[in-house]
Amino acid sequence: MKLTKRLHSCVQLEKDGRVLVIDPGAFSEPDAGLGADVLLVTHEHPDHFEEGRLRAALDANPEARLWTLRSVAQKLAPAYPGRVHTVGHGDAFSAAGFEVQVHGELHAVIHPDLPRVTNVGYLVDGSLFHPGDALTVPDAPVDTLMLPVHAPWNKIGEVIDYVREVKPRVAIDIHDAYLADIARPVYDFALEKLAGSPHTRLTAGDSADL
Repeated sequence: MKLTKRLHSCVQLEKDGRVLVIDPGAFSEPDAGLGADVLLVTHEHPDHFEEGRLRAALDANPEARLWTLRSVAQKLAPAYPGRVHTVGHGDAFSAAGFEVQVHGELHAVIHPDLPRVTNVGYLVDGSLFHPGDALTVPDAPVDTLMLPVHAPWNKIGEVIDYVREVKPRVAIDIHDAYLADIARPVYDFALEKLAGSPHTRLTAGDSADL
């Protein structure tokens, strides 16, 4: 399986000529979802869910399907009957040759005064886990952890402890649009020194074989 990092929290996976894209949101490239056979969205916040990008991807490929939580699905399902599927924690499904398990229920706490929206993470082919905006620990081994490294709802100590708990073979940064280049070496050093698993980051557009 080939992983291509897109901007912010968007990632693209390719296998056997099929393409799966997670979270082509407003911080990702305008064409981030195009070419996808499978689209997954973790939650409704605009940096993860951008309706226009999803509509463009579904329009471009009549065979493409979207799996997501209810708040997102209800906005798109009427226009794409039979192509938008609602999922929640504990669900599992097959899509275009990919096997996907759903883990997690709520977005991480930003502030106690802000209500928490639903958030689901996706474990793809029992290998790569994308948690969305939460530090969800799936009840299954994780080979490649897509790591939300910087967000309004986390701090580096929590990110380090999350990697320690999941124990992936490798952690790769996502949710990094907020992180200034001048601060990246600080985050890299802390994760490499303390997280207990190899850590790396990809520039948007770079790929890695998993």
